[in-house]
Amino acid sequence: MDLQGELITHPYSAYERLRETAPVSRIAGTDGSPAWLVTRYDDVRQALADPRLSLDKTNATEGNYRGLSLPPALDANLLNMDAPDHTRIRRLVGRAFTPRRIEQLRAPIRATADRLLDALGPAGSVDMVAAFAAPLPIIVICDLLGIPEDRRLDFRTWTDALVVPDPSRPRAAKEALVAMLGFLTELMAHKRSHPGDDLLSDLIAVRDGDGDRLSEDELMSLAFLILFAGYENTVQLIGNAIHSLLQHPDQLALLRKDPSRLSGAVEEFARYEGPALLAIRRFPTEDITIAGVAIPAGETVLLSLSAANRDPARFARPGVLDFDRDTAGHLALGHGIHYCLGAPLARAETEIALAALLERYQTLEPVEPAPTWRRSLRARGLTSLPVRYHAE
Repeated sequence: MDLQGELITHPYSAYERLRETAPVSRIAGTDGSPAWLVTRYDDVRQALADPRLSLDKTNATEGNYRGLSLPPALDANLLNMDAPDHTRIRRLVGRAFTPRRIEQLRAPIRATADRLLDALGPAGSVDMVAAFAAPLPIIVICDLLGIPEDRRLDFRTWTDALVVPDPSRPRAAKEALVAMLGFLTELMAHKRSHPGDDLLSDLIAVRDGDGDRLSEDELMSLAFLILFAGYENTVQLIGNAIHSLLQHPDQLALLRKDPSRLSGAVEEFARYEGPALLAIRRFPTEDITIAGVAIPAGETVLLSLSAANRDPARFARPGVLDFDRDTAGHLALGHGIHYCLGAPLARAETEIALAALLERYQTLEPVEPAPTWRRSLRARGLTSLPVRYHAE
């Protein structure tokens, strides 16, 4: 199957056909290298927690799809690690994303959301991604890490270049990585001499302190991952949720009538139109069998979170947005030891963003031109979402 075709432009219909006819399929990755795509819920969930499926690229055999290539200083991150290194680093950074810490962030997040909506005024039309869904998570994650305001737009530009490479600019992704590495190197040096009350300063203290420490590459890679994933997943979750509401006015009316349902609605948004089509690629450390298909050690396995979340064997009427649905067990943010570290923050930001939006505007409706989606095998997100709004 052509990954540049149907799996990118019409992923859910492609996944539906694959679940029914070829739940483990041999496909070509974005660079043309081969990989195996897994699409049924039970198979995906089991594989996500299978310790034989490694994230470490050293377990990949030559010629198979390996995903994004990063310089060594950014490559020592949690998305390329197995236990015990993964366990050690996740424990060191996990304190920043505890329920208590997220609860402390809720008021500042709401204040940021309100400021962004204040700038829109009481009525008008706007690209809701550019004006709201994207800047909110950038501000939140940069505040958390202590990144200066004058560098935040640069970071968004770099991230977009990595996630959706521009075919007309083949060197843009590499240039973005070089720029991001240079920026992080300068920022780390500044934080060492001028520590603050922020997560980066805390991580540097762990790196430079005694006991269970981070290496220099681990420190840099962790900062990169928190920035990249903290922005990318959340902007897509917020933007997709707003789009889903506009396409389902009955569910929009339900949330207006009972805002207490927002927390549960976020889980359904994540299941229905999650931020990632695929989990990070994996490499079997031994020959394995998935759904009766033999996969040799070292070949690439791609687990479709979105296909699993729309599997009718797990969720009845999976193509319907339904806030009364039991969403327990959805895989939008992963499963097992690699479950998304920032999931509590992404959930809180999405809930708060939607609450602020619905409280502020009594009218929200789509306008021309039609929204545009990223052309990506892995990410599911909007590049634009024109919306008309009015506070009555």
